[in-house]
Amino acid sequence: MRMNSWIWIYTAVFCGGASLALFLTPVFAFIARKTGFLDVPASNHKKHQNATPLLGGAAMFTAWIIAIIAGIIVVRSNLLPALPHFNGIMPGLISALPNLAVIAGCAALAVLLGLWDDKFAMSAAAKFGGQFIIALLVTLYGGVRLNIFITNQYAVMAATVFWIMLMMNSINFFDNMDGLAAGVIAIALGIFAVIAGLNGQFFIAAISSLSCGVCCGFWFYNAAPAKIFMGDSGSHFLGFLAAVTATEVSFFDISYSLSRFPVLIPLLVLALPLFDTAMVVIIRTINKKPFWIGDHNHISHRFVRMGLSRPQAVLLVHLLSLSIGITALPIFWGDFRTAAILVIQALLQLTVITILQFALAPKS
Repeated sequence: MRMNSWIWIYTAVFCGGASLALFLTPVFAFIARKTGFLDVPASNHKKHQNATPLLGGAAMFTAWIIAIIAGIIVVRSNLLPALPHFNGIMPGLISALPNLAVIAGCAALAVLLGLWDDKFAMSAAAKFGGQFIIALLVTLYGGVRLNIFITNQYAVMAATVFWIMLMMNSINFFDNMDGLAAGVIAIALGIFAVIAGLNGQFFIAAISSLSCGVCCGFWFYNAAPAKIFMGDSGSHFLGFLAAVTATEVSFFDISYSLSRFPVLIPLLVLALPLFDTAMVVIIRTINKKPFWIGDHNHISHRFVRMGLSRPQAVLLVHLLSLSIGITALPIFWGDFRTAAILVIQALLQLTVITILQFALAPKS
């Protein structure tokens, strides 16, 4: 009965986030056109033909923060305690609000950093510096910590900061085709919501459901042919959300998982953008090019060179992301052998993808 009640809450939260994004995205597209905040056609990753609004990140964040504020008002006004078992977790929800405020504030900073970069094209050093400050703030004051097999708190903090920066840049790299990054992060957040819900992390499950809904609402306008781009503001926002959410579902507790490897969960759920980032960095390094300068060696570009259309390439990446990501679910309740087999399976999938890309795709 308890889980059934929460499933309805998760569904309502998802629908609320999606509805807000569906309503606000055209509003921000209109604002972008009026203010000239546009991505002008050029020789870039998206290869779009027309000037396209570039305030998708601001639209997603606005939908997200409005939904969170509405949720806080509902919680604080005692509208939900009538639901079964809700009173028992009310103190936990209220105690989480300070950390949520820090996370929301850092998410806003991530969006602002991306907007500034979209408008004025920051240097790589300045952008990395801004990302570092945001990651450090949320680590120090937002209660965000990677729970891995390290006891030294300084090492844990350093790993957490690196993880957040890695995800922000991975999604920034991954946003190279219409609907690609928004769809992959929606899938990841949906899986995180399921895992958190199964583990009784109701607050994290609700936030993940909300974030997934916002991504889906935005994706409706971002899918090919895109009517609006998320820009660096959107990729920074989604990368930040994915990183923070992943830290909350990756804690190590022997009593909760027979596999003793819950830390593998975010690595599997986010395997494709992480794999893509690793591959393009290696390729750019081999070609003696700066790793932060974009090119057409991403997995989606290679699928296009194999003969797929761009929408087909995006769909294939989404399906691959889902097929690898859901292997994280059995790790939640499986033993060591289950975890080992699923990790090997995921590695084999990535190996097959790599072989196909380099064997069949012409060089860029």
